Amino acid sequence: MKRPALILASASPRRRELLEQMGVTFDVIPAEVTEHEDPASDPRKMVAHNAALKADWVSARHTDTVVLGADTTVFIDNTVLNKPRHLDEARAMLRRLNGRTHTVFTGLALRRQRDGLRIDEGVASEVTFRSFDEATIEAYLKLVPVLDKAGAYAIQEQSHLIVAGYTGSFTNIVGLPVEVTKQILTKCGLLG
Repeated sequence: MKRPALILASASPRRRELLEQMGVTFDVIPAEVTEHEDPASDPRKMVAHNAALKADWVSARHTDTVVLGADTTVFIDNTVLNKPRHLDEARAMLRRLNGRTHTVFTGLALRRQRDGLRIDEGVASEVTFRSFDEATIEAYLKLVPVLDKAGAYAIQEQSHLIVAGYTGSFTNIVGLPVEVTKQILTKCGLLG
């Protein structure tokens, strides 16, 4: 059986859904790498590094196939908010974001070993949270599994409880900026 022309180097169900909505045929092979997640990192550099790390790892094992790596994080107060390790950390993140605007950064890396194809892009969007109380935080945590989400929230799930608005790419906030992804997949011939 012939392998699809694209591999997504991510286990993220949200990235998978967004790629499927674009009508792209792809395989999923999560990269077995340790991502850089220092809260004091420059978020642009961190997501670019992690996206490239994932894409490079999978591409080294599937040299003829285009590989897409992506990484997303939340940034506020000069601090990166990655995936919370436990619910207490999730509560602290939601309290920090409460009533304020933060930035969501995604890095994209496209690789194909065979011919040295390398495309790197970065996208930023801003999200403004409503002001909310502890009861809202607890309600949100009961409704949304947050431990696999940067910043401890998902804009596509129960956002009416916590999100006032956003600027930029909605799909970037979800985890894969579809507009830029379409451009780079078109550039390398995977989308017409």
